[in-house]
Amino acid sequence: MSTREVKIPGPDHPITIRPAGTRVVARVGDEVVAETDAALALQEASYPEVLYVPLADVRPEVLRPSATSTHCPYKGDASYYDLLAGGRELTDAVWTYREPYDAVAAIAGYVAFYPDRVDVAAQA
Repeated sequence: MSTREVKIPGPDHPITIRPAGTRVVARVGDEVVAETDAALALQEASYPEVLYVPLADVRPEVLRPSATSTHCPYKGDASYYDLLAGGRELTDAVWTYREPYDAVAAIAGYVAFYPDRVDVAAQA
């Protein structure tokens, strides 16, 4: 059994999580796949900000669990979903940390969408 390294966010690799504070809508083409007022904005180091949406606010019929998983030393093990929307199947377009590390525990129960496949926009 391999041991995964757990890294703690800090000055060299900061991670902040805050309420997005606005309505967030995720679309594939014209089809809305998620809509929420409870999104979180995660900013990790110099990466672009990622909006995390409560899984409960994603239309369940558009999600299909994927066998894909990845590991982030700062956030934990990610699981993926394929997205069935807009007349297409978008493989591994959605990810979630079901049991995130303590430093990012706030994102448990939330999902994020790859921006090159899903249009995620904060509404004014």
